[in-house]
Amino acid sequence: MTSSRAAATIPAQLADRLDMLLCPACGAVFEIDHTGTALRCAGCSRSFSVERGVAQLFWPTDFSSKVDVTEAVKAFYEETPFPNYDDLDSPERLRAKAEEGLFARLLNDQIPHGAKVIECGCGTGQLSNFLGLTWGRTVFGTDLCMNSLRLGHRFKEQHDITGVSFVQMNLFRPAFRPGSFDVVISNGVLHHTSDPKGGFQSILRLLKRGGFIIIGLYNTYGRLTTDLRRLVFRLSGDRFKFLDPRLRTSGLNDARRRAWFMDQYKHPHESKHTFGEVLRWFDESGVEFISSIPKATATDRFSPTERLFETQSRGTAFDRFIVQTGMLMRGGREGGFFIMIGRGKPERDEN
Repeated sequence: MTSSRAAATIPAQLADRLDMLLCPACGAVFEIDHTGTALRCAGCSRSFSVERGVAQLFWPTDFSSKVDVTEAVKAFYEETPFPNYDDLDSPERLRAKAEEGLFARLLNDQIPHGAKVIECGCGTGQLSNFLGLTWGRTVFGTDLCMNSLRLGHRFKEQHDITGVSFVQMNLFRPAFRPGSFDVVISNGVLHHTSDPKGGFQSILRLLKRGGFIIIGLYNTYGRLTTDLRRLVFRLSGDRFKFLDPRLRTSGLNDARRRAWFMDQYKHPHESKHTFGEVLRWFDESGVEFISSIPKATATDRFSPTERLFETQSRGTAFDRFIVQTGMLMRGGREGGFFIMIGRGKPERDEN
């Protein structure tokens, strides 16, 4: 077998989980073709290649009433993958970096053993690889950008992280069976799509009854500081970068500084959302609000021992206004980003 053929062979981890996949074009099951290097749909007979371990299951969306930004966003991340792996040379470094962020550490600690997890819009797959380090999990990292997925898969292969697989996928045309996952994550992704609410409803179908969905979005209030800095950069020819607190961090190398700057200030498309808006998405879809970062009540603070999957107060409209105004007053740290966690309908409907 030639080296190029071997590089394209379907990884055992992906082959073992083939029953979770469905054709994004017609919804039929897959089989491995006779060459062992591609997936063939048993329904429409389309063939989907596997490039260096990454299944290419992207299928376009027909946005008849919306402007489709998919290609512009895809081209942006093909040129500027975010985040990169420049300072990560081992699983230990990846774990240490991930655990510097409170959310990733709590998420890893609190996702139960044996859970099936999908990250829709994984970028370069650092969170997916981190979660896949824990034995017993099944993790899929999906994204539309092959350049980003190659970076994630290369790290996985170099360090034999068997719990994770990477798939190129359009989150509006999921390539998985409905109800396949205990946890669905889409962190910092939906606001870069043509239809954030529609994207949420699409990935929600992948959630098992009683499972948890986690979405992270730019906040309408918290993002205002970033919008102001973006204007300053545009008018000054990208001078005064010291205005961004993250770019003043001494621990960032040049590649990571550039990746952050491009993602925050040069992205071709983004939308902004409020707590109340996402709560309406949850309510309309039968999703129970569980928790948020920051907390939705003005008097509570997120703690290092927070229980992400235990039900908290959704607060009042005034609470949520105060919380979001506080994000603005703090200078829109981390890009004015907020996270909301919901639980899908229980195993047995009361109806």
